[in-house]
Amino acid sequence: MQCKHFPLANHSAISKQLKQCSELHNKTSFHTDSRDSSGEGWCYNRRRTIEIAPIDIFSFLRGLLFQESSAPRDSSSAHTPAANEFFIRYTAGFSWGAGSSAYQTEGAWDKDGKGLSIWDVFSHKKGKIQQNDTGDSSCEGYHKVKDDVSLMKELKLNHYRFSISWPRLIPTGIKSDHINEKGIQYYDGLIDQLLESKITPVVTLYHWDLPQVLQEKYGGWQNISLVNHFNEFANLCFERFGNRVKYWMTFNNPWSVAVEGYETGEHAPGLRLRGTGAYRAAHHIIKAHAKVWHTYDTQWRAKQKGLVGISLSGDWGEPVDMSNQKDIEAAERYVQFYLGWFATPIFHGDYPQVMKDFIGRKSVQQGLGTSRLPTFSTQEKSYIKGTCDFLGIGHFTTRYITQKNNPSGRSSSSSYFTDRDLAELVDPRWPDPGSEWLYSVPWGFRRLLNFVKIQYGNPMIYVTENGVSEKMLCTELCDDWRIQYYKDYINEMLKAIKDGVNVKGYTAWSLLDKFEWDEGYSERFGLYYVDFRNKNKPRYPKASVQFYKRVISSNGFPNQREVENWRRKAIETCSSSNQLLAAEEQRSTAANILRLIHDPLTSHMEMVTEIVVPTVCTLSILLSAVFLMFLLRRRN
Repeated sequence: MQCKHFPLANHSAISKQLKQCSELHNKTSFHTDSRDSSGEGWCYNRRRTIEIAPIDIFSFLRGLLFQESSAPRDSSSAHTPAANEFFIRYTAGFSWGAGSSAYQTEGAWDKDGKGLSIWDVFSHKKGKIQQNDTGDSSCEGYHKVKDDVSLMKELKLNHYRFSISWPRLIPTGIKSDHINEKGIQYYDGLIDQLLESKITPVVTLYHWDLPQVLQEKYGGWQNISLVNHFNEFANLCFERFGNRVKYWMTFNNPWSVAVEGYETGEHAPGLRLRGTGAYRAAHHIIKAHAKVWHTYDTQWRAKQKGLVGISLSGDWGEPVDMSNQKDIEAAERYVQFYLGWFATPIFHGDYPQVMKDFIGRKSVQQGLGTSRLPTFSTQEKSYIKGTCDFLGIGHFTTRYITQKNNPSGRSSSSSYFTDRDLAELVDPRWPDPGSEWLYSVPWGFRRLLNFVKIQYGNPMIYVTENGVSEKMLCTELCDDWRIQYYKDYINEMLKAIKDGVNVKGYTAWSLLDKFEWDEGYSERFGLYYVDFRNKNKPRYPKASVQFYKRVISSNGFPNQREVENWRRKAIETCSSSNQLLAAEEQRSTAANILRLIHDPLTSHMEMVTEIVVPTVCTLSILLSAVFLMFLLRRRN
């Protein structure tokens, strides 16, 4: 059966205004990003001009990348020679990997002494997750370490990125309460098997699964006390695993932790503290990161010789009109409020000036005595600055950005989103095979990497998340769109390396299909398909496995013809995997039918005696009464 994608972007519903603008401006159009609550439509002429007066980072990037930057403004340019030029990376030591996280893949949510996390509690609340899914069993990764390491060996991964579940090691989150040795043993086994397979473990300390006790007792990341508790957890990990783990990341995508956990409430713990919650959470997360870095630096670095960084996510923001200074400023503001919110304190000691200016001014206009954005003391700025041995970058997509003035008086409501004074736009022709927020815009990746180089002194970068999801009506292992996404985005990364960006590694996101937070299992990012309907959660390789394997073996792309040959062979190979999966699904269906037939005769006899028999007896009595009445009437 031919699979069809869910219609995620309602392209047919683009407003008449956008249609008219499209006809006016060379058949081009924009529509608002689905995350923009304003609901307003925008459209602008996307033709670029060479003469740009303002001298700023966006103009600099545009000049640096100009040879290829004019083409991407039109989605049809995906097949231009400039966009398809390939670069190969021959330098020894570049690391190719894949990633996952604890809550999304491990399952075993209440096994072997693990404590509750905020995601255990949040996902069990009805209506919070798509289809009321939970991560209770997920991919059963806790019980399938050997199998999953075998998949990594098949892929020829250089590294595997995973996270350690804080409540699996310290059930309450408070080290003095109890350390769960069975949790330690699980991660010991995983790390040892990776090293035996010559795969480097890259460990994230916090990928969103905060111990529930810390949320209930302190209010989670709203409370400064979590800085010390997190440091104790990290110190335990350094003590137990640091002799084998040399790459540590303190946090994964703290933007989502702060904004979606404490501003919008879409993620655990589900709080909606508009205008303050996200800023306070981020403030404490940055302090926690710095404290952990200093702990490793003073207590463990000399002995273990490892590196400590952080993984920050960031979409690229492209000005709608490069000749409009307000759009240029809005686009930089978008990136600074996203990536710069965390990167700038870590590299420069304080928040981006534009955040301090905008949030401070809006706070005054709302009649507040101080800014809603917390401040760092002089001592704290010095303590935080430079606490990054490498920077992890997670990147998936791009937005067009334009200036948009939001109300900011005493009667207006404040939020992180309105503080930015901008609107996010997308081109409806951008490919969007999966998540409603994820459009394939590969040229934005190179721009973002160059932005990091310029803003933060060309730090050592590891791409820690990059990939694409699908949302399908049926099973499909021939994921040609994912191959295209990886080909285009990896190519842009290689171009950035050629620009001089210090990228040392790339992590495909993700190894497996898994629990996708508030989307449950409705979206799939994996290189390997996981059959969640089967209690054993079997894995099946998608076509992208074969393609990525060849990228790793070649350390990049040799030439366009060879890469196209990889794609063709990968698609041919996936047909056999489809047949295996179809056969397994047929066996599973047959087993379910047999169980339905068999169970009432054996294990469900109680149901038969307690429900079926009384029902039959009741019907018999009613029928007898009706028959008796019929006979009496005939006699009369």
